[in-house]
Amino acid sequence: VQLQASGGGAVQAGNSLKLSCTSSARTFSTYTIGWFRQAPGKEREFVAAISWRPDNATYSDSVKGRFSIIRDNTKNAVNLWMGDLKLEDTAVYYCAQNRAPYTLPFMRQQDYHSWGQGTLVTVSS
Repeated sequence: VQLQASGGGAVQAGNSLKLSCTSSARTFSTYTIGWFRQAPGKEREFVAAISWRPDNATYSDSVKGRFSIIRDNTKNAVNLWMGDLKLEDTAVYYCAQNRAPYTLPFMRQQDYHSWGQGTLVTVSS
């Protein structure tokens, strides 16, 4: 399975950005999809995940209330809407697919595979 992350760019603090994770796999909608990020010099961390059920999502405390993860099954995509961006949101953002279908939106990286190539988000003041 190949996932494609896109939508990154340079934005000013307080602004918004939308990232997309897409796949050509017909079973994409049955898998939990997670977004993770890795800031310079730091380890990769969980951001958000959404299960095959679009109403079941999990967020890290650092983005809760600012980011929204939404499935668009018409486009085989999972979008990450990022609002009120902060300098500390600067990172390479990756999407990944859970190892099994029909699971909960887990936060652990080891539950995921098929990592996309990442898309860079740079937030400036």
